[in-house]
Amino acid sequence: MSINTYFCSKEIPFKSALMKLYPIISDLWKMDGGVAFGVVPKSIWNRSKMADENNMIPIVTRCLLIETGNRLILVDAGLGNKRDEKYYNVRYRTEGPSLAELIEQKGFRKEQVTDVLLTHLHDDHVGALTEKSEDGNIRLVFPNASYHCTATQWDWAIHPNKREVAAYFPDNLLPLEQSGKLNLITEEGEFLPGIRLRIYNGHTIGQMIPFIQVDGKTVVFSGDFIPTAYNIPMPFVPSVDVQPLITMKEKAEFLNEAVKEGYILLFQHDYFNECCNLIQTEKGVAADKIFTLAEALNQAN
Repeated sequence: MSINTYFCSKEIPFKSALMKLYPIISDLWKMDGGVAFGVVPKSIWNRSKMADENNMIPIVTRCLLIETGNRLILVDAGLGNKRDEKYYNVRYRTEGPSLAELIEQKGFRKEQVTDVLLTHLHDDHVGALTEKSEDGNIRLVFPNASYHCTATQWDWAIHPNKREVAAYFPDNLLPLEQSGKLNLITEEGEFLPGIRLRIYNGHTIGQMIPFIQVDGKTVVFSGDFIPTAYNIPMPFVPSVDVQPLITMKEKAEFLNEAVKEGYILLFQHDYFNECCNLIQTEKGVAADKIFTLAEALNQAN
């Protein structure tokens, strides 16, 4: 099947500027603290006593459902349920409802999802897009959706390097290509009115971060660019980032912009904090107020 390559500025049908955002926690799991915070020593990052006896910290995979006009857009998808017990055990994942069931709890059916924006293609961000049918075949969970990621990240995932190869699974990716509804984004820009996409290359090549304008505010779905509020300080770069110095440069530029523009950060992996705004301090940019997205937007989600 062919892959469609297009620029973000391509016109897409759109009915209304009215937009609602629904955060969805698709996974509760754990990650090694050294992975989460890189070269920063445990004596510093664990001052909040978040680590257990195995050095593991609780994290989530927080996805985002965007209802706007005639579109229902899902941002990322979580680990999914199609792998063996060992895969989930080593991640200390807590069993829970499927992503489709969680979307139903918000009042939507999986068939209504029109678009899936993929920040990047690591397994904890795309695994729930496919599932095993009763006959053991792999099928799409959201059959009517188009799938969007950057062209550079797709190429990076299909031809993985030795550092990231364990995070890219063919059965997560190939069904998207075979659907004929995979769109590869080649440059930053507007995806839909109110949604702009920007590209960052520190964590992995071609990570795509949505900037969402709603109710006069800009919400940044921070993905693995700044996965938790604890990753805001400049040295707190995850050890899995392929270009940590690039991450630091990108983060410094973004944080200064975020303070100036009053952005709201929506964290994808923060177990303790959903959102925050930022403040400039003597020691650099830091989290200011912590809140939920519903509190920030005065929405009863």
